[in-house]
Amino acid sequence: MNSYSFRPIHFIILFLSIIFLIAPHVLGSPDPNKPCYGKKIKGMQCIPEGYFIRGSNTHDPDEAPEQKIYLSDFFIDLYEVTNEDFSKCIEEGSCKDCLYNGTCDYIGPAYGDLYLKPKQPVLGVSWYTAKEYCEWVGKRLPTEAEWEKAARGPKGNLFPWGNKPANCKLAVIEEDERKGCVYKKINPPNLMPTAPVGSRPAGVYGLFDMAGNSWEWVQDWYSENYKVCGEACNGKDPKGPCEGEDNCPGFDKKTLKGGSWWWPSSYARGSKRRAHVPQNFPEYHHFGFRCAKDAG
Repeated sequence: MNSYSFRPIHFIILFLSIIFLIAPHVLGSPDPNKPCYGKKIKGMQCIPEGYFIRGSNTHDPDEAPEQKIYLSDFFIDLYEVTNEDFSKCIEEGSCKDCLYNGTCDYIGPAYGDLYLKPKQPVLGVSWYTAKEYCEWVGKRLPTEAEWEKAARGPKGNLFPWGNKPANCKLAVIEEDERKGCVYKKINPPNLMPTAPVGSRPAGVYGLFDMAGNSWEWVQDWYSENYKVCGEACNGKDPKGPCEGEDNCPGFDKKTLKGGSWWWPSSYARGSKRRAHVPQNFPEYHHFGFRCAKDAG
């Protein structure tokens, strides 16, 4: 009977197998089984891949139909972009292309110093300006689906903290005619401003102000509902009509999410949608944003 001898080549094969198994942990290589491959990015949160419940069948018609959507993992900013953040882009000569090419006519809040504190969310920017800023910092705008999952979690909560309606302890909204949850009503109402970002508890994924404070631009073109949008709003990692690109025949408005200091609790629901022209003029509004980034 032939006997099996353990030769040097077998030791080499065994050694290489062990190295292959432990290398990702010892050398810090990405582990595909970890959310966002185990990476961390300062100031951002990893949202793990998987299904989440998008939309609603019981609220506004443009939120229907409610359905499960699958997203790859991605990163999203912990906070809304602040005046302090945005000013750095302006100081370096960027974030104002829209003024030169006619896709906006103003940048920043028109309400004065009450809205210009360093830690308040930047307001009054066009979609094009928001996109330019995110690209300037090496990021991008989140898709509507990404934003909504980050705000609601995988189970379709109405708000970042669950299903309890928003109030001034949970979000910077309008309550009892007090814009931004100021201590008393003031006239004119623009004297009741936004709050510094992060002034309320974090939501399901540790993100701040996903309800209230500032409306936030997302990448997608606005469609009157998800059924009309069709395949562009379904499947894995949907990006909406024309994949959210700068030009999309038949579509003239972009989507905003999250409500703001100016509107009550119902506007701060995670599935709530708002449409506006990306130029943000001639009808100017005080819109802000946050950025996202691919995990891979």
